[in-house]
Amino acid sequence: MTRIIGGHAGSLSLRTPGPRTRPTTDRVREAWFSKLDANNALDSARVLDLYAGSGALGLEAASRGAIVVTMVEEHPAALSAITANIAAIAPTLPHNPLLSAAKTHVLTFLRGKPTVRYDLVFIDPPYELASALVDQVLTELLPWLAPGAWVMMERSTRSEPPQWPQRLTPLDTKKYGETALYFAEA
Repeated sequence: MTRIIGGHAGSLSLRTPGPRTRPTTDRVREAWFSKLDANNALDSARVLDLYAGSGALGLEAASRGAIVVTMVEEHPAALSAITANIAAIAPTLPHNPLLSAAKTHVLTFLRGKPTVRYDLVFIDPPYELASALVDQVLTELLPWLAPGAWVMMERSTRSEPPQWPQRLTPLDTKKYGETALYFAEA
């Protein structure tokens, strides 16, 4: 069962899209959000959740104070889950964040004209996605980033580490079993 871990919507269960997605485990999400909370990175943040799946990462950020959350996902079942999860969580959030889902491929979204500069970006692609494509996503992401933005990526420990573009400074890497988390700053 996937759920919101903390914040205003803490313990609320989330709908998941089924076997096409690999939900980020509670342990890994708690590691991400502990780091963000320790750096006060969520209060009034603008968040972009790429390869959003159920929207768990973006909605967790909203539960903890993010004011804008854009979730990008191309699969219809995942988009349906995100829409249901937004409807369930939005009424529990007293700060009324702007929560939205974009039904499109991540690269198509990123090649559009930036309308928001994001403070925090989650990138959680399917583990089988080629590393070269992941690196292309990082390059296309640059115009969307606010100064000092954090980029957090989840990959398999068997995948190549991301090749961060020059404007992104690697901060840290953490491993949790099969999962590797990568952190960088704009």
